[in-house]
Amino acid sequence: MWKIVVGFVLFAALAMFVIIKGGNDLDMSGEKHGTDTSHAPAPAAPASDAAAPAPVAATPASGASEAK
Repeated sequence: MWKIVVGFVLFAALAMFVIIKGGNDLDMSGEKHGTDTSHAPAPAAPASDAAAPAPVAATPASGASEAK
């Protein structure tokens, strides 16, 4: 039982050390969704490199649909 208490005290001391060393940069508010996020938006891909599907030739499956 005493080993659990010692482990908890050591873990708590380590956690407090990390929090104190984090300073003002440490954000413990959880996940952010919306306009208050701090990461930069992903750069947009150039229009010429867009992965557009290749054009497919329209051919009838059978001769029945052709107008005569």
